[in-house]
Amino acid sequence: MPKMKTKSGAKKRFRFTASGKAKHGVVGKRHGMSKRGNRFLRQATGMAIMSDPDTRILKRNFFPYAR
Repeated sequence: MPKMKTKSGAKKRFRFTASGKAKHGVVGKRHGMSKRGNRFLRQATGMAIMSDPDTRILKRNFFPYAR
């Protein structure tokens, strides 16, 4: 039986922490910055941790060999 493949779109959008939690880029910073407040822009830097149910779905459907 051939190897299962990881979804290539998911590889580019998500990373996993050492404890197995999923991280994703903060949403809302692609365009339209002028209508967003300075506080939002400041807090929306870096990565955010996904919820546990969403992480389970992500691992099961998109990362067949995830930890």
